[in-house]
Amino acid sequence: MTTFARRERGALCDLALTVGPSAPTLCGSWTVRDLVVHLLVRERRPWAAPGILVPALSGLVDRASAALARRPFEELVETLRTPPAPVRIGAVERMVNTMEFFVHHEDIRRAAPDWASRPLDARDEAELWRSLTTIGRGLVRPARVPVVASDGNRTVTLRRGDRPAIVSGPVGEVALFLFGRKQVVGLTFDGPAATVAALRDAPLGF
Repeated sequence: MTTFARRERGALCDLALTVGPSAPTLCGSWTVRDLVVHLLVRERRPWAAPGILVPALSGLVDRASAALARRPFEELVETLRTPPAPVRIGAVERMVNTMEFFVHHEDIRRAAPDWASRPLDARDEAELWRSLTTIGRGLVRPARVPVVASDGNRTVTLRRGDRPAIVSGPVGEVALFLFGRKQVVGLTFDGPAATVAALRDAPLGF
């Protein structure tokens, strides 16, 4: 059975080819080409990938990215379309790529002026929820306040404490918000006003 992560990878690649390498994304100044290069460095250049998260090693990412960016865009996308062998194992794919490809697919989709949220089936929402409960604690750390997330059926405490900020809504929208994206819909926030404000204003994500 094809994983949600694999289907999001394919959809991202299809959309990248449709909108083209110069199209914007929600990742700051990155174009679609920049985003595709980022994903390839992460998967195909393991010696450089630590620099994505560690500023002191960013030079490794810069060199790897520059080399990849010289290749034709269509070639880059087709390379990205097929994951390297270790990532094709279902459990590995779910663990490392569920959020990565969902969020970055939406980074391209929601950079368009006429974007709209898309429905996800229950199985895909369950995959996202499992990933969210695994990595969500790291995502909310910059807020420095207690945080609870809910999709209406499931609830998880991401940072413990009294009188938390509670963010509720479709799991995909909650996930995007926790990754620092502002282009989200259908979310509600409950809890002390100052705590909610700290959550909403924090630079969430990694």
